[in-house]
Amino acid sequence: MNAVFVLLGVAVALLVSVVMRRRRPDAPTQGGFQLPTQIDRGDFPNPGVPWLVLLFTSATCDACADMVRKARVVESREVAVADIEYTANRDLHKRYRIDAVPCLIVVDSAGAVRTGFLGPVKAQDLWAAIAECREPGSTPKHEHGFGDSHRN
Repeated sequence: MNAVFVLLGVAVALLVSVVMRRRRPDAPTQGGFQLPTQIDRGDFPNPGVPWLVLLFTSATCDACADMVRKARVVESREVAVADIEYTANRDLHKRYRIDAVPCLIVVDSAGAVRTGFLGPVKAQDLWAAIAECREPGSTPKHEHGFGDSHRN
């Protein structure tokens, strides 16, 4: 009789073990979308201009068209703006792992991404971010910062 209770206890322990293993949480998923941190300036127009604002867009994205209009305002001899539309530049979207649009990055002369945005952004926030890249300390800092969410 004692042997039956021991076997029954072992069986219950095994059953509890199996149930607990099945109830473990799933492995953590990857974080959200990420911005590139470095680009090859030769992949894009105007590689000699000190600053490059790249907009990765899609023709079917209404927010993308609005972002292009906002970015074009800062275009000058010192700042080039390039619209990298998905259907026309699929290879660049793939190379730089652009998974969501609009994606805007501000790139220095060495190809380092200084700041960027995923999704739509207010014009004044975009312009302030570009000004801050070009001349650090030129804009007031906000509690939440801007555009540095992709940096570690």
